[in-house]
Amino acid sequence: MSNKWKEWWGRARLFWQERTKKQKWLAAGGAATVLLILGLGIFFAFRTEMVPLYSDLTPQEAGQIKATLDQRGVPAEVTDGGTTIKVPKEQVDALKVELAAEGIPNSGVIDYSFFGQNASFGMTDNEFNMVKLKAMQTELANLIKTIDGVEDAKVMINLPQPSVFVSDEKGEASASIVLKTKPGYEFSDEQIRALYHLVAKSVPHLSTDNIVIMNQFFEYFDLKNENKNSTAAAFTEQQQIKRQIERDIQRQVQRMLGTMMGQDKVVVSVTADIDFTQEKREEQLVAPVDEKNNEGIAVSVQRIKETYSGSGAPPGGTAGTGTNEVPGYQGANGGTNGNYERTEETINNEVNKIKKQIVESPYKIRDLGIQVMVEPPNPDDPNSLPTETVNDIQKLLGTIVRTSIDKEEAQALTDQDVNSRVVVSVQKLNGKPAFTEPAPVQPAWRWYAAGGGALLLIALLLFFWLRRRREDEEEEEEEELAFAPPLPVEPDLPEPPETEAVLRRRQLERLAKEKPDEFAKLLKTWLSEE
Repeated sequence: MSNKWKEWWGRARLFWQERTKKQKWLAAGGAATVLLILGLGIFFAFRTEMVPLYSDLTPQEAGQIKATLDQRGVPAEVTDGGTTIKVPKEQVDALKVELAAEGIPNSGVIDYSFFGQNASFGMTDNEFNMVKLKAMQTELANLIKTIDGVEDAKVMINLPQPSVFVSDEKGEASASIVLKTKPGYEFSDEQIRALYHLVAKSVPHLSTDNIVIMNQFFEYFDLKNENKNSTAAAFTEQQQIKRQIERDIQRQVQRMLGTMMGQDKVVVSVTADIDFTQEKREEQLVAPVDEKNNEGIAVSVQRIKETYSGSGAPPGGTAGTGTNEVPGYQGANGGTNGNYERTEETINNEVNKIKKQIVESPYKIRDLGIQVMVEPPNPDDPNSLPTETVNDIQKLLGTIVRTSIDKEEAQALTDQDVNSRVVVSVQKLNGKPAFTEPAPVQPAWRWYAAGGGALLLIALLLFFWLRRRREDEEEEEEEELAFAPPLPVEPDLPEPPETEAVLRRRQLERLAKEKPDEFAKLLKTWLSEE
């Protein structure tokens, strides 16, 4: 057996020595790769995957759970600064159910389940009120935790003390809430309003004015006034509109002058005076159809013409002051002849009736001021900026002022008034604003492509290095052969003489190749003779 091992070892050693260096390197690298892959496969196949059992635990809860798991012999890891406990993945579901059945983790807080578990007749009214307040705070904190963006909540409620006197005024409750919010999460106005209403409706005699909510960064969440007609709401809305107008004009001027002078060489400030007077009126106008002749359309025309001629009693009566007399009436003295003529014309014209309900704009820009600071090309020399450029900037800003102000106000402005609302200052800027852009997020496939490219580059470098080394070895071998002494020429061995047996064997081989059938018959004949 030892001889066979020595024989195999000698063959393997001879085989390895006959290989080139390149083949040896490739074989060693392949073996190392196979061993590495095999080791990684065994590691990932037999390792225990740990997953979180509970997260965001307090030190008290984490210690209680860790002690329970150690008693059961379950491997556990405490991570994230003692707030997370990890257990093997295949045991996490069973452990959650078992620990929940035992009431673990027990945070030590009092909720409404306390009354069902510890109900007794020996509790005083003060003790009951204290436990009830604690339970209310705990349940309200649990409700707030269910809101998206809230990781934890602490609630402190102050209830008014009841009074035995009817005449005493009832006190108001108050609540202070501290939220642990998720990093970078922003609550909307609807969420803040819902949070205030949730707290106000959960505590008796608690109004939203007596609620204070803040987060761990000391940022307050104020409830905006829902009454849009209130003075505070109107002022807030007007200030937002004013800031929006100023910001829009400032960005427009900054972008325009920044393109011309450079973004880091221009600073713009805009102040606006906004008139928030809103007018609503109704006009009922009548206008002629034919505006040229100031006439309407004749809808109906009535003309009456009367003529009388003859003799008879003249018009009049008996003058006097009696019952049936008309005082001061002209009396008739005798008959007379006369003519009578009456002409009457009635025309009904149709006109345009215009009814307008006009609502003026809720705001208009009453006055506008633009202040611009420009850094010259040579910051230490203000004269390096030409005067023509300053005048052009002044004209551009004057055009913006004239077109932004309300039309009625702009018509009354002279060029001097417009120039007084624009200030262009040329000086060195010491505290330049930094215009930084966030770095773009690189997708994951780029990292993979970069890693693949690096591996390909390493493989190419290794290939060229091995190739260069092989060429160097071949050159060395050629040089050795070139300087090596010539080997002595060995004489050719004489060929053995051809005998009759050799000739017969050649004939049989030629017969077997050319005529295999006859060769087979010949063999059968020889075998039968033997």
